[in-house]
Amino acid sequence: MANVPSQPYVSLEDFWAAEETSETRHEWLDGIVYDMSRGSIEHGRLTAAITIELGNALKGKCTVYGPEVMLYIAETRFCTYADANVVWGPAETFRVAKLGDALTNPSVLVEVLSDSTEQYDRGEKFAHYMRMPSVREYVLVSQHERRIEVFRRPEYGRWFHEVAQAGESLTLHGEKISVDSVYANLYPPQKY
Repeated sequence: MANVPSQPYVSLEDFWAAEETSETRHEWLDGIVYDMSRGSIEHGRLTAAITIELGNALKGKCTVYGPEVMLYIAETRFCTYADANVVWGPAETFRVAKLGDALTNPSVLVEVLSDSTEQYDRGEKFAHYMRMPSVREYVLVSQHERRIEVFRRPEYGRWFHEVAQAGESLTLHGEKISVDSVYANLYPPQKY
């Protein structure tokens, strides 16, 4: 997320109308619109890979959504996009007039880290995500090494942090995901 707003105060309705026809994505934070950075080819490949792995592992248990689904965090008046998200049970949404819906109850949120967004994804964006009562797991996928981190919300206290690297697996929403399977299918093969 850029540090400079792209324009002065914008209502949520005006933001949503503009976002529907925009060729780029933006975030809205209580009336301020921010440009989102573009992802690299590797970012897109890893986003697709983790989304596919989650979809296969959680098939019939949850609904997995890709990066085009907007999220609305009422607690902080924030609209954004995650690289992937999972909803357990029926999707709950926030509707802005007839402009569309934003998801409000993801249980798992995934971000593929990039040099330009890693600090934001680990800090300010995570702080927004933590305010969503439905979020149980926050997943960070590295672009520079075979490494996936999971932050888990406990019933009480501090979030737990787990790291899995090459050759290891981790549990997401009760199902095992192999780190190597997320980083597989590269052509030409790459080493991390």
